[in-house]
Amino acid sequence: MPYRWTDISRTDKQELHLWPHQSMTPQGFVLFIGVTFALLLLPLITVLGTFLLWGLLPFMMIALGGVWYALSASQRRAQVLEILTLTEDTARLTRHNPRGDTQHWESNRHWARPELHIQGGPVPNYVTLRGAGREVEIGAFLSEDERKALYGELDNLFRHP
Repeated sequence: MPYRWTDISRTDKQELHLWPHQSMTPQGFVLFIGVTFALLLLPLITVLGTFLLWGLLPFMMIALGGVWYALSASQRRAQVLEILTLTEDTARLTRHNPRGDTQHWESNRHWARPELHIQGGPVPNYVTLRGAGREVEIGAFLSEDERKALYGELDNLFRHP
């Protein structure tokens, strides 16, 4: 699962780190671009030494550049990290967005509650935290089953600190 609980028992503090699933590693990215490049050049072998090669080559490179750009943009958008910190009396959620900005939410832990919106949210089984007069989303990038599991863990944790 793309989240992990960190229990810091000496300080009576728990942290939950959530991040989007990333199926392509940097090595996989390089391999995919290399294989795509080779497959795009394979048909050009038949036109080696002709003027047709120079007519087709720019379009092949534009296609490769488009694949590179799309995969890079997808990886940049997936650079999200949410950290939920729970102490005896405080619940704090910090979200580090892909563009570098940070969002914060803090509430008294005894008044904060997780909520599961089965329908009506931007995604099915939408999980939010409510407290301090605000409602904030948590783990919207997780899969539906992962959000259900996360809600169960959060509900149990907030009910029995």
